[in-house]
Amino acid sequence: MNPIRTIINRLFSRNDARSSLIMRNVVVSFFVKGWSMLVQLMLVPLTLACLGVYENGVWLTISSVLLWIDNLDVGLGNGLRNKLATYIAEDNVPKAREMVSSTIAMLTAIIMPVGVVLVLAESLGDMYGLFNVSRQEIGNLPTILVIATIMVCSTFILKFLGNFYMGLQLPAINNAIVTGGNTIALIGTWLVYISGSHSLLHVAIANTAGPLLAYLICFPVTFWGRYSHLRPKLSMVKFSAMKELFDIGAKFFVLQIAGIVLFFSTNIIISRFFSPAMVTPYQIANRYFMVAMLLFTIICVPYWSATTDAYAKHDFEWIRRANRTLNRFMLFIFLLIVFMVFVSPLVYHVWIGSKAEVPFSMTLLVGMYEFVLICSTRYSFVLNGLGKLKLQLLVTILAAVAYIPLAVFAVGQVNDIKMLLAVMCCINLPGLIINALQYQRVISGNAKGIWLK
Repeated sequence: MNPIRTIINRLFSRNDARSSLIMRNVVVSFFVKGWSMLVQLMLVPLTLACLGVYENGVWLTISSVLLWIDNLDVGLGNGLRNKLATYIAEDNVPKAREMVSSTIAMLTAIIMPVGVVLVLAESLGDMYGLFNVSRQEIGNLPTILVIATIMVCSTFILKFLGNFYMGLQLPAINNAIVTGGNTIALIGTWLVYISGSHSLLHVAIANTAGPLLAYLICFPVTFWGRYSHLRPKLSMVKFSAMKELFDIGAKFFVLQIAGIVLFFSTNIIISRFFSPAMVTPYQIANRYFMVAMLLFTIICVPYWSATTDAYAKHDFEWIRRANRTLNRFMLFIFLLIVFMVFVSPLVYHVWIGSKAEVPFSMTLLVGMYEFVLICSTRYSFVLNGLGKLKLQLLVTILAAVAYIPLAVFAVGQVNDIKMLLAVMCCINLPGLIINALQYQRVISGNAKGIWLK
């Protein structure tokens, strides 16, 4: 038998409709996210060529803040994802449409006051002091922040489309939308580069307008096309649906806020305690290991909604088979990251040349951190699909509360960015261990008390 086919057959059982759907999503996502990965890798040297190390570091720090806005949906997106999967499994179209309509109404109500407050703060506050940015290097920082915030707030409302498709067990379409937005951003950045107008403002507009345009195109295609029966409608906005979404969404929201602290505050810490220029090599290493993270998400994301579907139908045997599949895949991810660490000097030389320097020790620590994060996420994806959020909630909150004080203390004791990276690895290890233990207890039917919540 062909060895490649053997590997595929071992990874994916295709003797049921659910597994077949996962397989189709994985194949499509592989090509879509493969292109997305190339786009992200091409953006690094292109943006560096436009901005240089210092301004690029500032943009990466701003991007981290914008991601905070992106995660302010009080868990509604993930709540919609779980509820939609459940109601579609039950063939309850009216309730599914209520969920879609209520989600977009609540997202609009959330982001409008938040956007106004942020724009006022950015216009009137000391943004230079907050980000440790030189006024002489970047004279229009407040303007950049305001424009980028308006773009991201607009995208915020439409981004529920991704969760909509993942609730339908079609993550490949969500990947296509995201990739389309990234591709538009790449084209925009390239136009900035060839125009000779290498300004941070123009790069910011190109990168924030890309995703917005992708969702603006996708919305009418989705709801005036195949899924017109699920089109959001004002009369379908229901308080009961809002309550359902918020009940599960509130837990996701706390997880998101804690995740923001754990995963998106590092750029700000580096910029504040070292320099915006130091953000660039750290993010280059992060972007490098995106290859492993993207491959992981291609395989594992479809299992979230598929597990929700299996759990709703009490198909525990399928969940156990999925567990064995994911275990085999995680071994491959480990070997891939080890290989990437050792060949990183050559890859950096070809990829970014002399535009920036990334120490090998930084690459090693970022690789370790990414593997810990991937392993933890591998279990949390399935636990999220099962609605087992309470224990995750407690562990993640504790980690988030501890992270910034520990990071600041470590950097204060040893003025070296490697200490910060070591703290990032250590702070996520307890979450990995507890997620793994809870997962095993739940799928074996031995979970009791807090382990069942």
